[in-house]
Amino acid sequence: MTRILLLGGTTEASQLARALADAAADADAVFSYAGRTDNPVAQPLPTRIGGFGGVDGLIGYIRDQAITHIVDATHPFAAQMSHNAAAACAQTGTALIALERPAWQAQAGDDWTHVPDLEGAVAALPDDPSRVFLAIGKQNLAAFAAKPQHHYLLRLVDPGAGISALPHTSTVIARGPFDVAGDTALLRDHAITHIVAKNAGGTGAEAKLEAARHLRLPVILIDRPALPPRETAASVAQVMAWLAHSGTVSTTERGV
Repeated sequence: MTRILLLGGTTEASQLARALADAAADADAVFSYAGRTDNPVAQPLPTRIGGFGGVDGLIGYIRDQAITHIVDATHPFAAQMSHNAAAACAQTGTALIALERPAWQAQAGDDWTHVPDLEGAVAALPDDPSRVFLAIGKQNLAAFAAKPQHHYLLRLVDPGAGISALPHTSTVIARGPFDVAGDTALLRDHAITHIVAKNAGGTGAEAKLEAARHLRLPVILIDRPALPPRETAASVAQVMAWLAHSGTVSTTERGV
């Protein structure tokens, strides 16, 4: 009997959870959320929420739960979890694959400034007061207190800690995926002059970049952190093929 641990939190992780739930399999799977949002999307798999307690904690979970395969479908910026998964799998001999969506690439008409990290994003903002769409989630907002002269537009899944560190903010509570028309209206309504985003890739949050292209707005894009070497897949289908090749799941779906 095989048992899959799906490290989730992305749109692609939810798609994979559905594929696993629908597949005829001689395996079972559990979906794991980090617990960063108050009301995570419900999944068609048994779900756990919260951290594991570092590499040692994850090793303990793998052994206690008889995990045989791990799929890392976490956010590209969840680097610590990815490093922990790689280390724990190496120490336990657990099969590992990462569902890794491609990074965004600039197109004609884009005005992007690439920076290596949050500090670089803060430094890249102008000194003159501006109106900045800070599309980076709630965990890293406090870094931008170094430039309090700006008005920051925040789009969050939940009301976020760190907002109090920024004296001038507007907050929109919304969950993606977003569309170009909506993001164009958002940028216009808030008179945004600059966008700060993480290069997360995927389609769920790409609309803001297309809206910025249409409105000719500059984008400060934070590069992805370094991730551990591991086998990767670019799609749900590729992960399912990897599992099928290992004899974990069948490619035949159950009837509904």
